[in-house]
Amino acid sequence: MTTNSDHGRPTPVPSPASPASLPTPRPLALLTGVGRTIGIGAGIARQLAASGWDIAFTYWTPYDKRMSWGVESGATEAITAGLTECGAATLAVEADLADPETPARVFDEVERALGKITALVMCHCESVDSGLLDTTVESFDRHFAVNARATWLLIREYGRRFAASPGSGRIIALTSDHTVGNLPYGASKGALDRITLAAAHEFADLGVTANVINPGPVDTGWMTDEGREYILGRTPLNRIGTPQDAAHLVDFLCSPQGQWINGQLLLSNGGFA
Repeated sequence: MTTNSDHGRPTPVPSPASPASLPTPRPLALLTGVGRTIGIGAGIARQLAASGWDIAFTYWTPYDKRMSWGVESGATEAITAGLTECGAATLAVEADLADPETPARVFDEVERALGKITALVMCHCESVDSGLLDTTVESFDRHFAVNARATWLLIREYGRRFAASPGSGRIIALTSDHTVGNLPYGASKGALDRITLAAAHEFADLGVTANVINPGPVDTGWMTDEGREYILGRTPLNRIGTPQDAAHLVDFLCSPQGQWINGQLLLSNGGFA
């Protein structure tokens, strides 16, 4: 107690907050390839934000411009607003992952704005349909630069900078087993699998888990009516996958309860075959 000199009455001095009463800092997840509100990356980001994570995410507008769906106006702002509503601190970074200098730059920007990254969730991709006979060398190289090389460089940067407590770190990548008529995409995603799974062993001293998720066909606006009918016919649960399906699995893997799942390629596709 101290004495108020004006009135001579004792004035309480607030006691320091006990550790138990202080808010728990939110861990930080970096997600790549979050360019559209209906995409898998956006669904995962919203789920993690609702579960108590801060979120940094990357997007690359020139890729969407090249694709049939085009650029979604206001997507970055809408995604950011949704994450903020969940209480997350957020940062959006436009990032050309075909540039080998980009992963380090992204980590620098995120760390300056939000701090150290605990979870790395890679949803980015280059995906242009072509087969064995009509794939160009330029397209093949771009697929491997984005889907394989950038994955390696992001994981390498994560391992070099990881500073969270052992057992809390997470690396998750989204993959695909599609190859027929989609050769460079499928081949480069196969390389992504191997790169990501290597981290489960090479980062063992950090206590970091690394897993790959194959979400199967997910309706993010690209399916034709014919394609949707084909997928339904090969899915026992008789529905199309959604971004939320993948988000639930990522949320579990990033939780303390998901720590024992490590070095796995997980199918989350409703039994699609």
